[in-house]
Amino acid sequence: MSAPAYGVLRPVSETASVLLENNPSSMTLEGTNSWVLRAAPERSAVVVDPGYRDLEHLELLAGVGEVELILLTHFHPDHAEGAPWFAERTGAPVRAFDPSLCLNATSIEDGELISAAGLEIRVLHTPGHTGDSVSLVLDGQVLTGDTVLGRGTTVLHDLGDYLRSLRKLIELPAGTLGLPGHGPELPDLPATAREYLAHREQRLDQVRSALKVLGADATPRQVVEVVYADVDQALWAPAEWSVQAQLDYLRSEGQG
Repeated sequence: MSAPAYGVLRPVSETASVLLENNPSSMTLEGTNSWVLRAAPERSAVVVDPGYRDLEHLELLAGVGEVELILLTHFHPDHAEGAPWFAERTGAPVRAFDPSLCLNATSIEDGELISAAGLEIRVLHTPGHTGDSVSLVLDGQVLTGDTVLGRGTTVLHDLGDYLRSLRKLIELPAGTLGLPGHGPELPDLPATAREYLAHREQRLDQVRSALKVLGADATPRQVVEVVYADVDQALWAPAEWSVQAQLDYLRSEGQG
């Protein structure tokens, strides 16, 4: 794998470019993808997920030209923390599904069509990673935030919501380009969403099997030690969060 190109605006499609924030970790992969959307180079831009309050990154992002609108895919600080500073720097309003994140604008809604920077951007509410997670659809591509990553799987808040969100993404046209919040682009997002759905259903079966051995009241940690035995223990903590979501789902469905 080549070294991540921090600080360089990289064109991905005719309407989308990405500026990678230098905040790599096991949770953020190479770092946060801040997306710059516009219909043409001479047009103003929509910036999606400015990232942390990292002034070096935000100043580079402000250097892309006039910013008409800032959109947030969800509230996590590696996507949204820098938005207030960036809004003040650029004079652009901030819109998100969660009204508390908005500045000088209203919250976005499922199914809404946003007209900005010469683009038509459709909002899909895709909760599961967080309750306020959205995906943004435009020109045969979808910005997925953390709902679908460019590599690996995401941590969940609510599995039932997440499975429904994956089914929404599966319904998009084959070959729809996925532009994730972390990691590389996905050439066929619906195909990746189908793989995610199969993976989650497989994990659910593994958790069900573990509960038969451990007992219905097993803790997330106990389940992780069985189901994720072949996974690096450094990843067991985030795995516990996902297992908690799986246990909540199974117990709410009366399957635990």
